[in-house]
Amino acid sequence: MQKRNLGAGSLEVSAMGLGCMRLSPGHGTVAGTRQEMIALIRAAVERGVTFFDTAEVYGPFVNEELVGEALAPMRDQVVIATKFGFQIDSEKDPHPVGLNSRPEYIKETVEGSLKRLRVDAIDLLYQHRVDPNVPIEDVAGAVKDLIQEGKVKHFGLSEAGAQTIRRAHAIQPVTALQSEYSLWWKRPEEEIIPTLEELGIGFVPFSPLGKGFLTGTITENTQFDQEDNRGSFPRFSPEARKACDIRSDRARLAPCTETLDRSYSRHHETGAP
Repeated sequence: MQKRNLGAGSLEVSAMGLGCMRLSPGHGTVAGTRQEMIALIRAAVERGVTFFDTAEVYGPFVNEELVGEALAPMRDQVVIATKFGFQIDSEKDPHPVGLNSRPEYIKETVEGSLKRLRVDAIDLLYQHRVDPNVPIEDVAGAVKDLIQEGKVKHFGLSEAGAQTIRRAHAIQPVTALQSEYSLWWKRPEEEIIPTLEELGIGFVPFSPLGKGFLTGTITENTQFDQEDNRGSFPRFSPEARKACDIRSDRARLAPCTETLDRSYSRHHETGAP
């Protein structure tokens, strides 16, 4: 497995990482038992994957617990990334009630993540989504405090705009930005990637297979689980899926991509500028 350095070369990860969100309940059907998902994560390590991604909101909580249990025996071989930023009022209520990146809430969230992940420090801590009610400087300052306390090693952002990235980076160096990037969502090439290259920040693309669409397994007849958020996305409406059935006519993929790109840009929240 090839390796990549995120940020200014300070965080080495495998070129291919494993996003663990759908390996536990809360985001659609899980393709196996808990023990099977633990075995899958450990098999990934055996094949050279060292970069694993989770978040407090996945489940919520249970995905961090799964990743923590799976990787505990091989902690010194891997990099674990998790995220904060959604308000969750109770462990009994699986639905976030909004965004919350207030410094005190960030620190409270990190304490919970450390316990669930079974680690002394989080390798890479992302703000999951930009909170318009909290200045990004305050967010970066809170993470800087956690880094100084030894509870976090690296700071990341997710789906943030170029100016937000610059403002955060001025307070606490940003190691990586995580944003969607694939053949049918290439918007980061316009402004985000050039900004990251200028500042020396790593880029971690998620959904490189278009949330499963580009695998050719999703058709107009696909039924999404009620917990699967893809069912609410414009690009996954039955009409969009019918128009872009790449299994029946791959030559139509490019114009469909452009159409979906324009449609998605009107609905996709990339954070404050």
